[in-house]
Amino acid sequence: MAFGREMLSLWPLDPAATYLNHGTVGVVARQVLEAQQRWRDRIERHPSRFMLRELWSFSGASTGAGAETGASTLMRQAAAEVADFVGAGPSDLVFVDNTTTGVNAVVRSLPLAPGGEIVITDHAYGGIVTAVRHAAARHGATVTVVQMPYPAFDAGEAVRRIQSSLSARTRLVITDHIVSETALIFPVEAIVRACHARHVPVLIDGAHVPGALDLNVSAIGADFYVANLHKWAMAPRSCAFLVVAPAFQAVMHPPVISWGYGTGYTQEFDWVGTRDPTPWLSAPDGIRFLRELGFDELRRYNHDLAWRAAQYLTDAWKTPLEIDESMVGCMVTVATPESCGSDKPAAIRLRDRLLFDHNIEVHAHARAGRVWVRVSAQVYNEDRDIEKLARAVDPAR
Repeated sequence: MAFGREMLSLWPLDPAATYLNHGTVGVVARQVLEAQQRWRDRIERHPSRFMLRELWSFSGASTGAGAETGASTLMRQAAAEVADFVGAGPSDLVFVDNTTTGVNAVVRSLPLAPGGEIVITDHAYGGIVTAVRHAAARHGATVTVVQMPYPAFDAGEAVRRIQSSLSARTRLVITDHIVSETALIFPVEAIVRACHARHVPVLIDGAHVPGALDLNVSAIGADFYVANLHKWAMAPRSCAFLVVAPAFQAVMHPPVISWGYGTGYTQEFDWVGTRDPTPWLSAPDGIRFLRELGFDELRRYNHDLAWRAAQYLTDAWKTPLEIDESMVGCMVTVATPESCGSDKPAAIRLRDRLLFDHNIEVHAHARAGRVWVRVSAQVYNEDRDIEKLARAVDPAR
């Protein structure tokens, strides 16, 4: 299949825009939106039957002619398809609205006490940091922030820094799989092994992983893995999953307590009140769309385009490229010229100038005394999009 600008017709994006920001909130393909609408139409034909007997039931087993029963409720069917895609056990996976919701579920459920400690890194997503600090403050626990090597990133050194931060007080380590801002792929398997050697559980924020990397949650071995499906896995917003190891499921509760409380891990997360379940039910349609495109070919195209973007932009802007190709998935973060500034207001100005003056949507942020842009490469992008970005950021080149 030929990827590039011709693929834009599969998405409802403005064809006049240069959209290099798929990773922020995703873009839903037309055929997945159509599948979601079919679910909505089905719900409205008989809402109570659908929501309380077919989607989920108070007893954990639906009743009535033609109704789904037990583990075959529609929510569990969708969860099983997603679990197969991400390499997790179907009884270990539940749906949540987004990664932040999943992290909240974990840090609010785990027992914390005064003197306890949660370890995070300085690359953690801002919303996650806020949730962690809130949970720690409620229980008199502390948050330790590990400074990771950057911009010259070394995977072995990153593992050593996390391992050296652990103590008898550490109750949880939270690490990214693909970092939101810097787009680096962290060595999560090695981090999990190092923490488990000290009997410390690990929560992985995999917000950008499904659909971007070939994911096998079980092989990683983390105690908790949470990730979005509405970014690279093509599901509608808002759609994410949480995988919890069996040893922790009995103490795990969603942030919203409702009718499922006390009835079991999956039952409790599957019903947290009346809401639109169609993003979750449509997640398998997003996965099917990925497979129709050719998942392996898609990932290869996106990675290659992201890596070419890193090389092209650093050459055009005369900025350093201090990462190895193995640390890049389908996003890459590149330092802009010094003329773009060095702080958050400068990053916001650049982001808005690119959008309103050049119709280019790309993520920009400040870190380590520079303004950086994070380029998301999706199959509707191509090299000329990168070239347009290079000229817009530095017109003098």
